[in-house]
Amino acid sequence: MNHKNEDLHGNAPDKADVAMLLIDVINDMEFPEGDQLLRYALPMARRIVDLKRAARAASIPVVYVNDNFGRWQSNFHNQVEHCLRDGVRGKPIVELLSPDIDDYFVLKPKHSGFFSTSLDILLDYLQVKSLILAGMSANICVLFTANDAYMRDFSLIVPSDCVASNTEEENRHALDQMRKVLKADTRPSTELDLDSLTSACRGTPRPRPESVPTGRRD
Repeated sequence: MNHKNEDLHGNAPDKADVAMLLIDVINDMEFPEGDQLLRYALPMARRIVDLKRAARAASIPVVYVNDNFGRWQSNFHNQVEHCLRDGVRGKPIVELLSPDIDDYFVLKPKHSGFFSTSLDILLDYLQVKSLILAGMSANICVLFTANDAYMRDFSLIVPSDCVASNTEEENRHALDQMRKVLKADTRPSTELDLDSLTSACRGTPRPRPESVPTGRRD
């Protein structure tokens, strides 16, 4: 792709071989299985805090890829404030994982972070080759996003301790699928060397966008 401007008019100034996607971590969890998921999501969030800190130290940009709560409204800040102020069960997770001022965000209307969103464009401008995926649920939105990323020839890292599902069995099965089918690295976050990961990606060109499968992006 020949870019007419190099940094999305200043809105995506970073260049990075690796990006970290935090999927649906800004979540009020006000749904029938919310308590069940919270049991696993809270420990997950604590580990993501450490992984995000390591990502920042390695100059890896963080992108919040989040549901729009079915409201078709694009104000991410309002979603964060809702989770922090309205007494919802997801509040402790959002307190841990509230975005920093220099983080990116993409709102998604469906399960995959790529379906009908600007994520493709953002990652292209950042020149990303590898993605670290974290968040919930591993067997739904993380899996769907990982699948679409794999079809776009991104290398995938899905730390097993940084994703959560309603049950341990569902989580384990999703990780098995991503490891076996999508060739994802599912080692726990404590075993990842992000500095080495970014160095390994340098000099490995991502296929041109023209090679990405066309058709419906879901």
